[in-house]
Amino acid sequence: MPRPDLHARIIVFDGICHLCCGWVRFLSRHPVEPAFQHVSMQSPEGRALLVEYGIDPDDPDTFLVLDQGRSFTDSEAVIHTIAALGGLWRLSAAARIVPRAWRDWLYRLLARNRYRWFGRRSSCYLPQ
Repeated sequence: MPRPDLHARIIVFDGICHLCCGWVRFLSRHPVEPAFQHVSMQSPEGRALLVEYGIDPDDPDTFLVLDQGRSFTDSEAVIHTIAALGGLWRLSAAARIVPRAWRDWLYRLLARNRYRWFGRRSSCYLPQ
């Protein structure tokens, strides 16, 4: 897969996780300019991006956000993506006052238990 353009906005998400797919559907209902491209981590493109950014594609514990040359994972990816929606959503950036280690610990707890708590899809979700 060719390296993403520096102006690209990409979210690599778990396409079989109900929570993750719900997150992508939420983001699709709140479009931004320039738009984020949604790529499932089960796709060849998603797997390649995870590997390139040091995330194990067979046991991912986070999702990946690429935004105009910058990369984000864990809680920082969540905050960045919500704040990118603009308007009042930018207030989510205030969550950065919580130390990142604490935020990431909570994020990883959710990520490790996402299938148990929210279930798995039988097939990979492909956003429209």
